[in-house]
Amino acid sequence: MIYNAQILEIDAAEVRRYAGLKKAQNFGEKNIADACAEALLLIEVRGVWNIYDYKNQVVESKPPFTIAGNSIIKHLAGCEKVICMAATVGFDIEREINKKFERGEYLSSVLLDAAATAAVEQAADLMEKNFAAKFSKDGYKMRWRFSPGYGDWELTAQEKLFKISGAEQIGMNLTSAFMLEPRKSITAIIGLEKFSAQKNSPHKKDCATCNKLDCPMRK
Repeated sequence: MIYNAQILEIDAAEVRRYAGLKKAQNFGEKNIADACAEALLLIEVRGVWNIYDYKNQVVESKPPFTIAGNSIIKHLAGCEKVICMAATVGFDIEREINKKFERGEYLSSVLLDAAATAAVEQAADLMEKNFAAKFSKDGYKMRWRFSPGYGDWELTAQEKLFKISGAEQIGMNLTSAFMLEPRKSITAIIGLEKFSAQKNSPHKKDCATCNKLDCPMRK
């Protein structure tokens, strides 16, 4: 199912974080604001998703997708269904990032790159909010999105998730190294659990669940 979200503003604080400037207190805010404004003119937000039954660590897609990895298996424990989703902000902003870098506009390139990352994350967040509202009516509580490469879920899982999410429908591609194109794109899986099974849920959305302690984007 296609989902086209609209982003009216990009979170400047997240742009600062993605640019590695979280501790740079004296960095000019105007540079970040300019990057956000430019990004809004360049992004083309598109999303797609499909929902599948989930049982015994198997996504019942066609063909079935067996989930492997302790962190993702634990994350989806107790879920009856999963949403497989993809989102992108398109190629135009990626081309402009590359052009700026080639012209030697390194700061502008880095900030626009960070703004594009913030934008695609916001697009995915908007999709999650839409899912939460939609499926709560059917008695489901939603787990937060989990992507290949997070925790110990191997990046190779990207290949099957890419296919069953429908990512090709929104112009995304997958390289032989399991990297997404455009670069500013996301694939993820979201578990759906019945409200009655959610009491005392241990699932929290924060960096503490990830073992990548040296990640520059760690909160």
